[in-house]
Amino acid sequence: MRVEAAFGKRSLSLELPDGPRYEVLEARSARALSDVGKALADALDSPIGRPPLKELARDRKTAAISVCDITRPAPNKLTLPPILDRLHAAGITAEDITILIATGLHRPSTSDELDVILGREIASRYRVVNHNAREIGQHHFLGKTARGTPVYIDERFIAADLHITLGFIEQHLMLGFSGGRKLVAPGLAAQDTIKVLHSPLFMREPKAIEGSIDDNPLHQELLEIARMARHDFMLDVALTRTRDIAGVFAGDPVEAHAAGVRFVSESLLETIPEPVDAVITTAAGYPLDLTFYQAVKGITAAQHILKPGGKILLIAECDEGAGAREFAEKLRHLKTYESFLDELKAGPVTVDQWQLEKLALVGTKFDVLFYTPGLAKAASGGLAAKMYDSVGEALQALTAGLPANARIAVIPEGPYVYARVAEPVAA
Repeated sequence: MRVEAAFGKRSLSLELPDGPRYEVLEARSARALSDVGKALADALDSPIGRPPLKELARDRKTAAISVCDITRPAPNKLTLPPILDRLHAAGITAEDITILIATGLHRPSTSDELDVILGREIASRYRVVNHNAREIGQHHFLGKTARGTPVYIDERFIAADLHITLGFIEQHLMLGFSGGRKLVAPGLAAQDTIKVLHSPLFMREPKAIEGSIDDNPLHQELLEIARMARHDFMLDVALTRTRDIAGVFAGDPVEAHAAGVRFVSESLLETIPEPVDAVITTAAGYPLDLTFYQAVKGITAAQHILKPGGKILLIAECDEGAGAREFAEKLRHLKTYESFLDELKAGPVTVDQWQLEKLALVGTKFDVLFYTPGLAKAASGGLAAKMYDSVGEALQALTAGLPANARIAVIPEGPYVYARVAEPVAA
């Protein structure tokens, strides 16, 4: 059986070994909107729980707009112009609008990437700045949340009269779903804030996982931070498999985001009748599989459909290697998943430990294998023993030792597939 898997900017052809029963889980997709321009106009002019954007902006002199960086396929070139048009119609000039790239702790976007993220015309006409979480002096301290998280948000966002976020909604490995409040924190937060949000306090919460919203303490924490930052208005979209826009949700940052989450949950959930013995997954190709740091999301998303002790194979290009310096250092010195989790309990929170913590939590329950050619074994610490030089070797290692007639789920688009085991039917 041959399957095409997302891999970098192209696909990778997988020749699956004979024997197991394979089930390919494709990303479910809502239907693309037939008139995106009208949908955006309707959402901005009749938003959820807010006045029309033009009316909301009428008495404001300045505006700040937070947008995703290059690691997210947000369609800003389509969604940003109608926002800017309404701000201008309300009297806010181009010189009084700041577009912030919500990097969190990711590296800054290059000038070429800004053209991709925003379009060349917008990138050249407006004030566009990269958020820098490591420069505490560029942030405004807003106090502490009820749980004690210190809240530092980019001063350039706080200083504006109108605060807007622009993103898209998909499942997220610890926040349930992306979008909305995430474009404020961690997107525009200082590392002092991000460290707490990504500490074991939240990372080991059972509800801080993909698809979990209502009882997710991290979601509630980010909503509180967004309120403190005076998050005025959001526009999020839902995307199809081909990255077309399937839904538009604008207005109140809580109500509009909740509406988007309901749409995505109902449209994209894929169920299987029972857990599988193994999963072959990806990081959905470019841009998520640029680094191993981001590629971990393919693993955490796959865990929910596995039998206890099952096997996961991650296939990701990792063209930029491990990721940022701090994460790369942690990975290089990792010995075992168990010892790493114990180490985190004993020491202070360090930058980027959380993605490796999420991987370790999966690794203590399942056997995780890797085909990640851009990541050197020497840079992979204890994971090197489970890394393979060819995809064929990795597939053979995955199937070795599985029971006869084992069931293997193949997820060509990794974290873009929102999959769960079906709930048993009551007798």
